[in-house]
Amino acid sequence: MDRNGSHDKSWADQWDSNPDRFLNNSNVSHDSRGSKYGKKVNEGLGKTKAAAYVGFKKMKAATFVCSRWIKQKYQARANKSSPK
Repeated sequence: MDRNGSHDKSWADQWDSNPDRFLNNSNVSHDSRGSKYGKKVNEGLGKTKAAAYVGFKKMKAATFVCSRWIKQKYQARANKSSPK
């Protein structure tokens, strides 16, 4: 399909001659964009990581207790049904 003489321009570039002011915003420095909420985000991630770690430890302990209980119940049932 031929684009009728427009070799490197997209459809939007053909019809919009104004540059994108949001992409080329030189008034805002790179440091102020990232550091504005960076500390709060890092604190939130730290709290989330700590909560996930505590939850994982609880889940691991519960899994161990449950698997031991299931094993004991299976062994008790197997001992009842086996002839002596």
